[in-house]
Amino acid sequence: MASLFEAQAPHPLADRLRPQTLADIVGQGHLIGPEGPVGRMVARGQLASMILWGPPGCGKTTIARLLAQGTDLAFEPLSAVFSGVADLRKIFDAAKKRRAMGQGTLLFVDEIHRFNRAQQDAFLPYVEDGTVVLVGATTENPSFELNGALLSRAQVFVLRRLDDAALETLLDRAENTLGNALPLSDDGRAALRAMADGDGRFLLNLVEEIGRLPQDQQLGPQQLAALVQRRAPLYDKQQEGHYNLISALHKSLRGSDSHAALYWLARMLAGGEDPTYILRRLTRAAVEDIGLADPQAAVQALAAWDIYDRLGSPEGELAIAQLTIYLATAPKSNAAYTAFGEAKQMARETGSLMPPMHILNAPTGLMRNLGYGTGYVYDHATEEAFSGQNYFPDTIERRNFYRPVDRGFEREIKKRLEYWDKLRDRAAQQGDGAL
Repeated sequence: MASLFEAQAPHPLADRLRPQTLADIVGQGHLIGPEGPVGRMVARGQLASMILWGPPGCGKTTIARLLAQGTDLAFEPLSAVFSGVADLRKIFDAAKKRRAMGQGTLLFVDEIHRFNRAQQDAFLPYVEDGTVVLVGATTENPSFELNGALLSRAQVFVLRRLDDAALETLLDRAENTLGNALPLSDDGRAALRAMADGDGRFLLNLVEEIGRLPQDQQLGPQQLAALVQRRAPLYDKQQEGHYNLISALHKSLRGSDSHAALYWLARMLAGGEDPTYILRRLTRAAVEDIGLADPQAAVQALAAWDIYDRLGSPEGELAIAQLTIYLATAPKSNAAYTAFGEAKQMARETGSLMPPMHILNAPTGLMRNLGYGTGYVYDHATEEAFSGQNYFPDTIERRNFYRPVDRGFEREIKKRLEYWDKLRDRAAQQGDGAL
């Protein structure tokens, strides 16, 4: 219970507006609403251990507290940043005593991904036998950060970043609490929601700062930006944000959407991503998704990389943007990528087969006597500069791995291959394997 002096102390607006019931929480109806999985658990009065995965400021801590309140469980909060196994033991001992008296315990672990593997293992027996109902909160992908054994004992629920409607609801509540409307124009209000970037806590902190401003003006986006600090983009270069955005960029390129590709490129650069990592991925896209449909794609990728190395940021980032547009608008083909994959598979299956004798060099008399090079036809000596001979091992059938698409430069390659196939068929019909 708070002391008299604590109750009189000032509290941040975000704390004063902390929801008192699950129904007060905005933006997470898919989980805690009457038809949501967590909402149904509360209605039954039976909670399962769970991991709440979502971005900062979406309500993970508040949900955990209200779950304990709604199911008459003792609430034990713990931060993985400041706690260790010794703290866990104290909580587990207290939970055992409560259980003997007929009361359960909800153990809330904030930033649970910060516990190492051994510390996570400490939860297992107590979650398994029901001593505690574990509610872990994390901003990181549980698949990467949590033990498989722990994940098998807890359901993972994904919380959403707060959308515009949810943020507007928080703004309305804040104005009611402050007793006056915020000095914002409609555009300024929209800009404020954009600055929060889905983080309700950050939005309310901004509101508290704006609420101290004179009420005799209406702030637009530019005035607002000059007065308050924009939230840093949510992007972790080493974790899931990194992989999500580079995946979005690569797939936008593959889908020939230059506009979306530029957006994801800008998001990554704004988040502080290493431009050379982006260039490596763009170069990969040039050979994997464009290939010989536009052989210049790889040349452009290397040129952009060289330009960035010479200019650095921010000037060199224009070369990356130009490359992004080039790759997105280039004709696409993964024929070379697929062909190489099939060739590798065949190489694994066929082992160490020798090349046919006629294409082996014979630098010694013994090798010539053994038949090395016998029957080889020098392609340049033929009328078409094409002999049509077999170059696969004698014991396996010829395979066509490379199947060019009818787009870009590969259209011309396809014509050449079809022409050579006709010559090869003619040579086979002549019976000597050569034109």
